[in-house]
Amino acid sequence: MPASERVTHRGGCHCRRVRFEVEAPAQIEALDCNCSICRMTGFLHLIVPAARFRLLSGADDLVEYTFNTGAAKHRFCRHCGIKSFYIPRSHPDGVDVNVRCLDEGTVTRLTIIPFDDNDREASTAALAHLSHD
Repeated sequence: MPASERVTHRGGCHCRRVRFEVEAPAQIEALDCNCSICRMTGFLHLIVPAARFRLLSGADDLVEYTFNTGAAKHRFCRHCGIKSFYIPRSHPDGVDVNVRCLDEGTVTRLTIIPFDDNDREASTAALAHLSHD
Protein backbone atom coordinates (compact mmCIF):
# COMPACT_ATOMS: atom_id res chain seq x y z
CA MET A 1 0.00 0.00 0.00
CA PRO A 2 1.44 3.39 -0.96
CA ALA A 3 2.31 5.70 1.91
CA SER A 4 -0.10 8.27 0.45
CA GLU A 5 -3.03 5.96 1.29
CA ARG A 6 -2.06 5.70 4.97
CA VAL A 7 -2.94 7.85 7.95
CA THR A 8 -1.29 8.05 11.34
CA HIS A 9 -3.45 6.44 14.01
CA ARG A 10 -2.60 7.01 17.67
CA GLY A 11 -3.55 4.82 20.57
CA GLY A 12 -2.50 3.13 23.76
CA CYS A 13 -3.57 1.46 26.94
CA HIS A 14 -6.43 2.37 29.28
CA CYS A 15 -4.35 4.40 31.76
CA ARG A 16 -2.57 6.14 28.85
CA ARG A 17 0.94 5.37 30.12
CA VAL A 18 1.58 3.29 26.97
CA ARG A 19 1.13 5.39 23.84
CA PHE A 20 1.94 4.57 20.23
CA GLU A 21 1.30 5.62 16.68
CA VAL A 22 0.89 3.44 13.64
CA GLU A 23 0.69 4.18 9.93
CA ALA A 24 -2.18 2.25 8.35
CA PRO A 25 -5.20 2.80 6.11
CA ALA A 26 -8.09 4.86 7.44
CA GLN A 27 -10.32 1.99 6.30
CA ILE A 28 -9.10 -0.91 8.42
CA GLU A 29 -9.59 -4.61 7.82
CA ALA A 30 -9.10 -6.13 11.28
CA LEU A 31 -8.65 -9.81 11.99
CA ASP A 32 -10.74 -11.51 14.67
CA CYS A 33 -8.76 -14.57 15.77
CA ASN A 34 -10.48 -17.44 17.59
CA CYS A 35 -7.41 -18.66 19.53
CA SER A 36 -7.75 -18.79 23.31
CA ILE A 37 -5.95 -15.55 24.23
CA CYS A 38 -7.49 -13.43 21.45
CA ARG A 39 -10.98 -14.78 22.09
CA MET A 40 -10.69 -14.15 25.83
CA THR A 41 -9.30 -10.62 25.49
CA GLY A 42 -11.32 -9.44 22.48
CA PHE A 43 -8.20 -8.40 20.55
CA LEU A 44 -8.89 -7.12 17.01
CA HIS A 45 -5.73 -7.41 14.92
CA LEU A 46 -4.11 -4.80 12.70
CA ILE A 47 -0.74 -6.21 11.60
CA VAL A 48 1.78 -3.76 10.18
CA PRO A 49 5.50 -3.80 9.33
CA ALA A 50 7.60 -2.84 12.37
CA ALA A 51 8.79 0.30 10.55
CA ARG A 52 5.21 1.65 10.55
CA PHE A 53 4.84 1.40 14.35
CA ARG A 54 6.33 3.80 16.90
CA LEU A 55 6.13 3.41 20.67
CA LEU A 56 5.84 6.99 21.94
CA SER A 57 5.82 6.33 25.69
CA GLY A 58 5.49 3.60 28.26
CA ALA A 59 8.30 1.19 27.34
CA ASP A 60 9.13 0.83 31.04
CA ASP A 61 5.46 0.21 31.85
CA LEU A 62 5.21 -2.90 29.66
CA VAL A 63 5.47 -6.48 30.88
CA GLU A 64 5.78 -9.45 28.56
CA TYR A 65 3.94 -12.75 28.55
CA THR A 66 4.73 -15.74 26.37
CA PHE A 67 3.22 -19.23 26.20
CA ASN A 68 3.18 -22.33 24.01
CA THR A 69 5.99 -21.80 21.45
CA GLY A 70 7.13 -18.52 23.04
CA ALA A 71 7.28 -16.89 19.60
CA ALA A 72 4.56 -14.31 20.25
CA LYS A 73 5.61 -11.51 22.60
CA HIS A 74 2.42 -10.37 24.36
CA ARG A 75 3.06 -6.98 25.96
CA PHE A 76 0.72 -5.60 28.62
CA CYS A 77 0.67 -2.36 30.59
CA ARG A 78 1.74 -3.29 34.11
CA HIS A 79 -0.70 -0.74 35.57
CA CYS A 80 -4.01 -1.26 33.75
CA GLY A 81 -3.40 -4.69 32.18
CA ILE A 82 -4.30 -3.71 28.60
CA LYS A 83 -2.48 -5.30 25.65
CA SER A 84 -2.60 -2.55 23.04
CA PHE A 85 -0.02 -4.20 20.75
CA TYR A 86 2.31 -7.18 20.59
CA ILE A 87 4.74 -9.06 18.36
CA PRO A 88 2.70 -11.85 16.74
CA ARG A 89 3.83 -15.41 16.21
CA SER A 90 2.46 -15.30 12.67
CA HIS A 91 4.45 -12.14 11.77
CA PRO A 92 7.50 -11.83 14.06
CA ASP A 93 8.90 -9.07 11.83
CA GLY A 94 5.77 -6.95 12.32
CA VAL A 95 3.67 -5.44 15.07
CA ASP A 96 0.06 -6.35 15.80
CA VAL A 97 -2.02 -3.44 17.10
CA ASN A 98 -5.34 -3.87 18.89
CA VAL A 99 -7.78 -1.81 16.82
CA ARG A 100 -9.89 -1.39 19.96
CA CYS A 101 -7.00 0.60 21.48
CA LEU A 102 -6.85 3.21 18.70
CA ASP A 103 -7.96 6.74 19.57
CA GLU A 104 -11.17 7.91 17.94
CA GLY A 105 -11.14 10.06 14.84
CA THR A 106 -8.87 8.40 12.26
CA VAL A 107 -10.64 5.13 11.43
CA THR A 108 -13.23 5.81 8.72
CA ARG A 109 -14.40 2.20 8.30
CA LEU A 110 -13.77 -1.03 10.17
CA THR A 111 -14.26 -4.40 8.50
CA ILE A 112 -13.78 -7.48 10.68
CA ILE A 113 -12.40 -10.61 9.04
CA PRO A 114 -12.41 -13.98 10.87
CA PHE A 115 -9.02 -15.67 11.39
CA ASP A 116 -9.35 -19.40 12.07
CA ASP A 117 -6.60 -20.46 14.46
CA ASN A 118 -7.78 -24.06 14.08
CA ASP A 119 -6.33 -23.88 10.54
CA ARG A 120 -3.40 -21.64 11.52
CA GLU A 121 -1.11 -22.62 8.64
CA ALA A 122 -3.56 -21.71 5.87
CA SER A 123 -4.86 -18.63 7.70
CA THR A 124 -1.31 -17.34 8.32
CA ALA A 125 -0.22 -18.00 4.75
CA ALA A 126 -3.09 -15.87 3.48
CA LEU A 127 -1.78 -12.96 5.57
CA ALA A 128 1.95 -13.20 4.84
CA HIS A 129 1.92 -9.85 3.04
CA LEU A 130 0.76 -7.83 6.07
CA SER A 131 4.10 -7.31 7.80
CA HIS A 132 5.89 -6.22 4.60
CA ASP A 133 5.59 -2.98 2.68
